[in-house]
Amino acid sequence: MSSLFPVFFKRRSCLVPTWRGWFLVGLILIMLIGLLMRNIPLFLAVTDPIKADVLVIEGWAPDYAFEAAITEFRRHPYDKLYVTGGPMERGAFLSEYRTYAGLGEAILRRMGESSVEAVPSLKTRKDRTYSSAMALRDRFQSESKPVKSINLLSLGAHARRSKLLFEKALGPEIKVGVIAVNDQDYDSARWWKSSQGFRVVVDEWIAYVYARFFFSPIQG
Repeated sequence: MSSLFPVFFKRRSCLVPTWRGWFLVGLILIMLIGLLMRNIPLFLAVTDPIKADVLVIEGWAPDYAFEAAITEFRRHPYDKLYVTGGPMERGAFLSEYRTYAGLGEAILRRMGESSVEAVPSLKTRKDRTYSSAMALRDRFQSESKPVKSINLLSLGAHARRSKLLFEKALGPEIKVGVIAVNDQDYDSARWWKSSQGFRVVVDEWIAYVYARFFFSPIQG
């Protein structure tokens, strides 16, 4: 019987780390984790604008993002400023505005910008960013002058996922640039030291991975 074993098995020797080796491996892992933690917000809060026909801002953004949108809109020769957004999740019964798009348009007009148009999405909470992008696509299809490129202004770590979903919705015919406004609710360089920063960055990282590899676009 012993003569059969060499046919199916053979002995091999392998190297295993000493305590110094394990220490070096642990040190490298700590450095990689630290590097990853510092660079995740930079990856998510991408700013990559292009020469675009129109500027688009997501209507749920805070007021300082709308100020940044007006500055960007007046600095470059955009044709129009669009505001996207679905139904308001809180306060709609006490407000004349039912969508974040409508509220955002009102904010921009109060700030003195007239070349602005709301593009509301009537979809509910599911896939809100993609639904907003689909509503914008439908609006572009009804315009007499075709839109070939946009710059999308979003908030912090949400920017890269928004760009991805707008690209999926608008299709290859419309180029999408992106501008990330710094999120003032936490320090992006030390995001893990505040509950708000940790929640936002981790949630957006998971949501981006899902959108990139698992999200199935709505047809239509």
